[in-house]
Amino acid sequence: MKTALYLLVYPGLLFLFVYSTFAEWFDRKVYARLQNRMGPTHTGRWGILQPVADFVKLMAKEDIVPSRADKTLFVLLPVVGLAVVLTAGLLVPVWMSDPATPGVVSFSGDIVILLYLLSLPTLIFFLAGWASTNPFSIIGGTRVLTMLFGYEVPLFLSVLSPALLAGSWRLAEIAAFYRAKPLLLLPNLIGFAVALIAVQAKLERTPFDIPHAETEIVGGTFTEYSGKKLAFFRLMTDVEMVVSAALLAAVFLGGFGGGPLLGFIQLVAKTLFVIFLLSVIRAVTGRIRIDQVIGIAWRWLAPLAVLQLFIVILIKGFLR
Repeated sequence: MKTALYLLVYPGLLFLFVYSTFAEWFDRKVYARLQNRMGPTHTGRWGILQPVADFVKLMAKEDIVPSRADKTLFVLLPVVGLAVVLTAGLLVPVWMSDPATPGVVSFSGDIVILLYLLSLPTLIFFLAGWASTNPFSIIGGTRVLTMLFGYEVPLFLSVLSPALLAGSWRLAEIAAFYRAKPLLLLPNLIGFAVALIAVQAKLERTPFDIPHAETEIVGGTFTEYSGKKLAFFRLMTDVEMVVSAALLAAVFLGGFGGGPLLGFIQLVAKTLFVIFLLSVIRAVTGRIRIDQVIGIAWRWLAPLAVLQLFIVILIKGFLR
């Protein structure tokens, strides 16, 4: 019974769908307010149902497959992508009153598997653009793959550094370690900043929205996508944002302990805090060029991530 609840309700499919649409509304509201706009207002109270309405509208629209596209890949990739990020969401340790029994899906090394699953959407976006055979889609897909070589290494180094200090590759144990020793969260602030910027790039949000720059390449990777497939891709992006925020909260903010109810409250509060920071970055920056993305990643993010790793190694040696 608990396994079914975990897979289907919380933190499974139903929760991820509901919470990811809420997170999109929150992100749009914060982004709009920072730009002195209202954001969603009409659909539901305070416009809270606008992302759901957008999803339903896309599901009802005509679903077109270009005649020259690779039809098999074109049809399967949105479903595969959504399945990947939903699977990643199951690895977030939400039922964690005891780190020895954090939930149904928890094992040593699950942080590495979660990072791997979160890297797959980038490959899926590239294949989606390539399968479309549209020049704009191919350019967008190429940009997605190019960006991967910039932000992925800093993201992995920054997220795995706290794991090294905690002496575990299991998310539940990492979070429990920092809840027991909250002062050790402070040395990880550099890694948190690096990971935050890298996640912004992974989600292709401003200033890293080059792969689907409307003024340059129409819609980039998604130029040929419509209807249900585009709805799945948008939902996939929302779920990826929630899972990425939950990963940063688990590693850098002490996770979600204290039992199911308190853990749920902490999950919502901490993930919304991370999404708020992502929205601020989105609001105060403008789009940059693809070469600037790679330059920022290797000139700044990678050295800072290595510095974070060096600090962690020194602290771990001192604690021994």
